[in-house]
Amino acid sequence: MEEFRLDGLTVKEHLLILAEDGNRKFTEGLHPGVEHVLGIRLPALRKLAVRIAKSDWEKYLETADGYYMEERMLQGMVLGCIKPDKDVEVYLHRVTCFVWNINSWSVCDTFKFGGGPAFVRQHSDRLWNYLKEWMKASGEYEVRFGVVMGMSYFLDADHVDELLSLLDGIRHEGYYVRMAVSWALSVCLVKFPEKTLAFLQNCHLDDFTFRKTLQKIGESYRVSEEMKKAVKALKR
Repeated sequence: MEEFRLDGLTVKEHLLILAEDGNRKFTEGLHPGVEHVLGIRLPALRKLAVRIAKSDWEKYLETADGYYMEERMLQGMVLGCIKPDKDVEVYLHRVTCFVWNINSWSVCDTFKFGGGPAFVRQHSDRLWNYLKEWMKASGEYEVRFGVVMGMSYFLDADHVDELLSLLDGIRHEGYYVRMAVSWALSVCLVKFPEKTLAFLQNCHLDDFTFRKTLQKIGESYRVSEEMKKAVKALKR
C-alpha cells in the first residue's frame, strides 16, 4: 500500500521538520536505552495527530512506521483523536497493535482512549477487563500500559479494591512496571487514603516497589502531613 501523506509529505518527513524545533538531548536523557529519539515537543506532536485524525487515519495506521520513538507515540495519539469504531473490538484491536509497539514510558503514558469519557462509560466493563489482561501480560510496557491506564480510567469507588489487589499481585521485574505500580498506589492514596493505607500495611509488594511507593507519597503535594507520617512509619 502507498504510504500515507499529509500535505504531500510523509509522516516521517513531518516529524523530521518538527524535530528541528525540538530538544533531542533532553528527551534522550529522559529515555535511557531507547533508540532513535527525535525530541519533538508534545504539543507539536499532538497537533499533527489531530490533523491525521481528520484525514485518512485508517491508511495512516495501516502504513505507520515505528523507527523513531515519536512515530510510535504518534500512533497512540491518533488512536486517542479518532472516533472509535462502532464495534468496540475493532477499536481495541487497533489499540492492541499499538501496545505491542510501545518502546518507552512516554509512548505508553501519552495514550488516551478515543471517544472521551462517554466511550469509557459506554464500554466500562469491557475496557476494565481489557486493561486487566494487560496487567497480567509478560512484556514490561504491556504491563505498564495496563497499570497506567487502569489508574487513569478506573481509579474509582467501583474498582479501587480490585485495582489494589491487581497491583499487589504484579510480579514483574521491569523497572518501568515497578515505577508504574508505585505511581498508581500513590494516586490511590490521594483518592482513597484510609483504604490505601490499610493496603500498604498488609501488601506483598517487592521491597523496591514498596520503597518507591512510600517515596512518591512523601513527595506528593496532595497528601496531608499527618498521612505522610503514617505512611513513613511503614518503612521496611
